[in-house]
Amino acid sequence: MIRLTASAAALALAMPAFAQNAPAAPAATARAASLPKAAPVADLVKAIDIPYEQFTLPNGLRVVVHTDRKAPVVAVSVWYDVGSKHEPKGKTGFAHLFEHLMFNGSENAPGDFFEPLKQVGATDLNGTTYFDRTNYFETVPTAALEQALYLESDRMGWLTGAIAHAVLDEQRGVVQNEKREGDNQPYGLVSYKLIEGTFPADHPYGHSTIGSMADLDRASLDDVKSWFRDHYGPNNAVLVLAGDIDVPTARRLATKYFGPIKTGPKSVAPNAPVPVLAQPKSEVMKDRVAAPLIVKSWPVPGLNDPAAPALEVAAYVLGGLASSRFDNALVKGDKTAVQVSANYSDFAQVGTFTIQAVVRPGVDPAVVQKRLDALVDDFVRNGPTADEVQRTLTTIVSRRIGGLESVGGFGGKAVALAEGALYSNDPGFYKKQLAALAAQTPATVKAAAQQWLARPGYTLTVVPGERDAYDEAQVPPAAPQTAAPEVAAKGTREPMPKVGEVGALAFPTVQRATLRNGIELVYAQRTAVPVTQVVASFDAGTAADDANRLGTQAMTLAMIDEGTPRLNSIQLAEAKERLGLDIFTGSSPDRTTISFRAPSANLAPAVDIWSDLLRAPTFPESELPRVRGQVLAQIAQELTDPAGIAQRIVPPIAYGAGSPYAKNVGTGDAAAVQALTRNDLIAFQRAWLRPEKAKIFVVSDRPMAEVQQVLNARLGDWQGAGPAGTKVFREDRSLPAPRIILVDRPDSPQSRITGALRTNLRGTQDLLPVITANDALGGDFLGRINMDLRETKHWSYGAYGAFQRNAFAAPYLVNAPVQADKTGPAIASLRQEIGAFVGDKPLTQAEFDRSITGAIRSLAGNFETAGDVLSAMQANDLYQRPDNYYTTLPQAYRAMTRDELAGAIRSVIDPERFVWVVVGDAKVVRPQLDSIGLPVEVMSAASVAGAPQERK
Repeated sequence: MIRLTASAAALALAMPAFAQNAPAAPAATARAASLPKAAPVADLVKAIDIPYEQFTLPNGLRVVVHTDRKAPVVAVSVWYDVGSKHEPKGKTGFAHLFEHLMFNGSENAPGDFFEPLKQVGATDLNGTTYFDRTNYFETVPTAALEQALYLESDRMGWLTGAIAHAVLDEQRGVVQNEKREGDNQPYGLVSYKLIEGTFPADHPYGHSTIGSMADLDRASLDDVKSWFRDHYGPNNAVLVLAGDIDVPTARRLATKYFGPIKTGPKSVAPNAPVPVLAQPKSEVMKDRVAAPLIVKSWPVPGLNDPAAPALEVAAYVLGGLASSRFDNALVKGDKTAVQVSANYSDFAQVGTFTIQAVVRPGVDPAVVQKRLDALVDDFVRNGPTADEVQRTLTTIVSRRIGGLESVGGFGGKAVALAEGALYSNDPGFYKKQLAALAAQTPATVKAAAQQWLARPGYTLTVVPGERDAYDEAQVPPAAPQTAAPEVAAKGTREPMPKVGEVGALAFPTVQRATLRNGIELVYAQRTAVPVTQVVASFDAGTAADDANRLGTQAMTLAMIDEGTPRLNSIQLAEAKERLGLDIFTGSSPDRTTISFRAPSANLAPAVDIWSDLLRAPTFPESELPRVRGQVLAQIAQELTDPAGIAQRIVPPIAYGAGSPYAKNVGTGDAAAVQALTRNDLIAFQRAWLRPEKAKIFVVSDRPMAEVQQVLNARLGDWQGAGPAGTKVFREDRSLPAPRIILVDRPDSPQSRITGALRTNLRGTQDLLPVITANDALGGDFLGRINMDLRETKHWSYGAYGAFQRNAFAAPYLVNAPVQADKTGPAIASLRQEIGAFVGDKPLTQAEFDRSITGAIRSLAGNFETAGDVLSAMQANDLYQRPDNYYTTLPQAYRAMTRDELAGAIRSVIDPERFVWVVVGDAKVVRPQLDSIGLPVEVMSAASVAGAPQERK
């Protein structure tokens, strides 16, 4: 289970995600004006409304209620006014550590918090910690709401008696492995430097949320209990209930479950002024990275400051739009950077304005930094244009509309209401934010830039090399603090309420039609938000790549929006921004997709642009060197990342070297990509991205007839040219030799373990029995693999196993990042757990009941959004299932037996046939592998591009 932290968010900023379809071309011309006009931003803003009511219990708990009857589910979201900014010196990481502790049972609900919520069918279940807050959330069937409220109230009011030394030691180890996992990534230490360089050491925002190893080691039982009493009272919390609920019911249930909790000390916001750097500050650090990275940061005001909306617009104009100034100047113009972006992070009391630039290999970072400084200076002096502001506003508002479709989760309506209530004392603050954004002008944005971006900032340059030593990497795991056996306090509340009858899944009716040229249209209507999502899915995928030119598909997709007969790349980017149109390209082993999401008011002009990309991409020769450089940089980065290294080795083992699926080894082969020509890309597009290989999937609030008419007008006469591509899948019953392949990545604090097992399964078979059985082994947080390595041994932040379901093959893969000194024991434990599950300790009745009950009850919450429905429609098509497949699942689950599931997975998984791929520090890991009893092959990370395919 992934729980985001402030350092994780900063890390996401610092780790480049190389754009593969960034637009590039000369300046826009009058041709763009020929496109249909977009809906005004004001009309889009009107579409964003979350009606709510709020009340406060006598103990201070604020309750916000939003009614949304589209599905029989309720989002439960509890936000506490405590984050890392509240941590005193010497106790960094306490807020995040406590987030983990609150998942480990309370006095009246002992045991793992996920256990009861799994059985009630909870979805979007998680918790996160940030500078300003800690939150917990889950979306549950309406009939399970009382049980969810019982659990949330119990960990708010009856927790301390359930926290023992053993639990503290366990979660301390889990958090430290979470930290190691993040630190082990390329650029993994940037977030720490960025925080330290932007804020003084004693500033509340001056340390990472995940904290230091030393502080976590020093955390005592008395410390954490005191921390809870000081910060987690009801008067420091906001409870949001959003979904199938009304205010009278919410008031009754909140009073019943939370009302008895006593008021605690009131959380006090620390003094956190926006710091002023006396002079510009610069640092250089080395890391195992493929390309230099420049990060510039300024401390700026937070979200409640009048300057906040202007700073958000400034970030988009400079580095957030597809046609941003940085992208146009450095990526497309000078061609000195692979990727440049800007971001405004609006915390409650302060903010950061951050720029990052991935420098093209071979270019002096000082040249890029000088150019960045000049562009910022020009923006400060002159501000944005009216058109830049307008395109930014349309982009922001359109994305927020789509983000409010779900009631809960990481970014739904409950989040918008909770953030407003906690940070701004107003659940409706999102409306004020939108109004303030809509009111922005070039003058207001320029004024904010002059006030804040003309100040001294912090610059960090990361250059390739051996990673600089840092203290955290040398800290050994803490010794357990457990003393005498402890007895957890028993609760005195009434028993946990039972779950009522869960409402049936209401999957939308799927309609089908055919365009004039034969393309099948698969459509479902969802009216929750005025947004249309369309996917053109082609029978291609990475399996269609030429085995001798791996990366052809990646290059084709990267180039596909660099130009059409009507628009060059900058015109394309600007036209998309005016429409609030997001276009995506992607691929799986079986399918290649070109899709879009847009406000339904702009459906026709959005299809105009999208259809041009399908029918007539121009692949301009002038842009090929730049885009090739971006793709090569992506490949180089993959070869510095533990997961990317494993991805190069595992597919030939899992599928067989001769399988088309064996080509799914990342973005491609560098030498092959270097040799690709424009004609190669055109040939791939004509062979694979053609109407005979396409199906179009649509989820929209607009009726089928309207959507079909628009698509027919733009695509109905599209015809393919030349021969179509073919994929050949031959059955291969040979098995690779069981062994361990150790890839030496020196000084890695963690090892990434991947276990690969080739099976004789196909994705088009009925795999429901083996997938359901695997839920108890590796498919869920509560699965044996994760509970052993994470919760019992706390060697890992998370370990899972799953069938990789493709149309013609479904191998079983295990992924387990573990601390380096436990690599050998972890492989032994994985082999033992898997062997026991298919051997003398098969699926238990309790595991069976939990999986079946949870699967049935979770269905109603699994298809809340248009994206959920769209994915389900595509899966049904790929696996050759009927359109009503998901509505038949309850009956299928109820017909299963424990013996059937145990037998099904036993017939597929042989624990002795796994090949284990380990990416880690060989000098630490190799001595641990001798006792496992498998042959060991050692190779360097540098040799992975030429990794062995398989050995039988």
